[in-house]
Amino acid sequence: MERKNEMRLQFLSRSQNESFARAAVAAFAAQLDPTLEEIADIKTAVSEAVTNAIIHGYESPDKFVEIITRVYDSSVEIEVIDRGKGIDNLEQARQPLYTSKPELERSGMGFTVMETFMDDIEVTTAVGQGTRVKMIKHIKSNKGEMGKS
Repeated sequence: MERKNEMRLQFLSRSQNESFARAAVAAFAAQLDPTLEEIADIKTAVSEAVTNAIIHGYESPDKFVEIITRVYDSSVEIEVIDRGKGIDNLEQARQPLYTSKPELERSGMGFTVMETFMDDIEVTTAVGQGTRVKMIKHIKSNKGEMGKS
C-alpha cells in the first residue's frame, strides 16, 4: 500500500486543542472524498485518542501531543502520540468503563469508541515513555482518484 500524502501536527496537551486536532485531521482526510458519516467517525475517534493523551498521558499542559496522518488510495491512518507516563495495564485500560481517573468523572469508553468508529486500532505503550494509538479507517466512498472534486 503506497502512501499518497502525509501530515504531521504537534500541539500542547491542552484540552482546547482537541477540537483543533480533530478538525485538522478531518480536513486532511477529506482529500479521499469520504462520506459525512466517515468524517464524523474519524473526528470522534481522534477526539477520544487526543483526550486520552491529554488526560491520561500527561499531567501537565506544557507537553506535546503529536498526530501523524497518512492517506492511502482508500484509507486514512492516524497516529496519536504522547511521550507521557504510558499505560500500566493496557488490557485493563481497553476494557469498557475502565478509567484510571474516576475523580474526573471519565466514562472509560475511549478505546471502545475508537474501536467502534475505526476499522483497525493498534496501541503501543511503555511505562514512563508514552503511548501511540494507530487507527485506520477505510473510505468506502472513495473512487480511488485522490484530489478529484
